[in-house]
Amino acid sequence: MVIDLENTFEKIYEVVRRIPRGAVATYGQVALLAGNPRWARVVGYALHVNPDPDGIPCYRVVNRDGRVSPAFAFGGENRQIALLEADGVTVTDGCVDLKQYQWRPQLSD
Repeated sequence: MVIDLENTFEKIYEVVRRIPRGAVATYGQVALLAGNPRWARVVGYALHVNPDPDGIPCYRVVNRDGRVSPAFAFGGENRQIALLEADGVTVTDGCVDLKQYQWRPQLSD
């Protein structure tokens, strides 16, 4: 299977742009909303080369356990935590409580 990375990455970026302040999404959730639940790893690749970190809030994406990325491309794990906390998201021991902070988009979002 061949993936059109430019188009795929843009779909991923469109989803990530929609994650509201004070919420997070998982890589798998972004993949599903972008059109393919098997793209979780592709989401990670796309976010690592995010061309517009100010406009595409990739720091709002965490793993399935709510853990931040130790390899956050835009300043490391501590920077991701600082950005999330500035959004009002509590991070404890590198982890976000998904029950409290996971984005639950409406179909109309």
